[in-house]
Amino acid sequence: MRIFRYFENSLSYLGVMTEGGDGYRLDAPDLMTLVANARTAGLTTAAYVGTMLGSLSPIGAPAETLHLTTPLDAPEVWAAGVTYQRSREARNYEATEGRLDADTFYDKVYEAERPELFMKSTAARTVGPGEAVCLRSDSSWQVPEAELGLVLDSSGAIIGYTAGNDMSCRDIEGENPLYLPQAKIWKRSCSIGPFVRLAETVADPYALSIACRIYRDGALVVDETAHTGLLKRKLEELVSFLKRDNELFDGTVLLTGTCLVPPNQFTLASGDRIEIEIEGIGTLVNTVISTHELDMAPNHA
Repeated sequence: MRIFRYFENSLSYLGVMTEGGDGYRLDAPDLMTLVANARTAGLTTAAYVGTMLGSLSPIGAPAETLHLTTPLDAPEVWAAGVTYQRSREARNYEATEGRLDADTFYDKVYEAERPELFMKSTAARTVGPGEAVCLRSDSSWQVPEAELGLVLDSSGAIIGYTAGNDMSCRDIEGENPLYLPQAKIWKRSCSIGPFVRLAETVADPYALSIACRIYRDGALVVDETAHTGLLKRKLEELVSFLKRDNELFDGTVLLTGTCLVPPNQFTLASGDRIEIEIEGIGTLVNTVISTHELDMAPNHA
């Protein structure tokens, strides 16, 4: 069971897609209200929605054909780093200019008790499916990072799973680890969606396939696949460190790190199309635009 949001006649609605692929409009204004209503009824969110299916209005169109937006307004998006061996190798390549035989702080954090966690985005900086992600103007080596995202409530409970794109500047991070915020945070540097798969409907979150495809001028130039079983840390472990001496807000998203990194010679270009697909959740599609093009767009605020 997957939750999504969409626009119709300039109004935003919450929808649900059943396992059979049928879409229905929900009465709740947003995901976290839906979760709260289910808890008041003493039910899981999936069970609560199930009790309403007979009275819900069918949308009458495939969800993918709707004007989808982010499945929720995440007040904060956090991210974990170096949680997969592939990410460890990529970070080491950046930090040592290709000398993979050198031990780095990335090796240390991969083996350490404490994971790497950092603030990635806010609701205002996060885009949804079909929207443009932005290239940073002072970087020449930029890539998407396909990640499983955890949707959390204020207690740290995992409400559901979504797909996320943690855009990253490999050259800025590789130059100096203290530059990490600049390598990770800028306008439109994060996307999530298109669906939130309710946690109680996922049998095993460590058995999900992840794919990242990048198209340039219609040609497939990057096609990488992996699965969440390669994740070194447990999801609850990452959450426990995030909420330690911290305040979480309902709808916070935690991206759990990437197991897919494009070849070292690759960098994104304006006009590229990024597809991040997670089994059972959906495919997050974004186009790439430069900051200059974004600023020159007539509808850019």
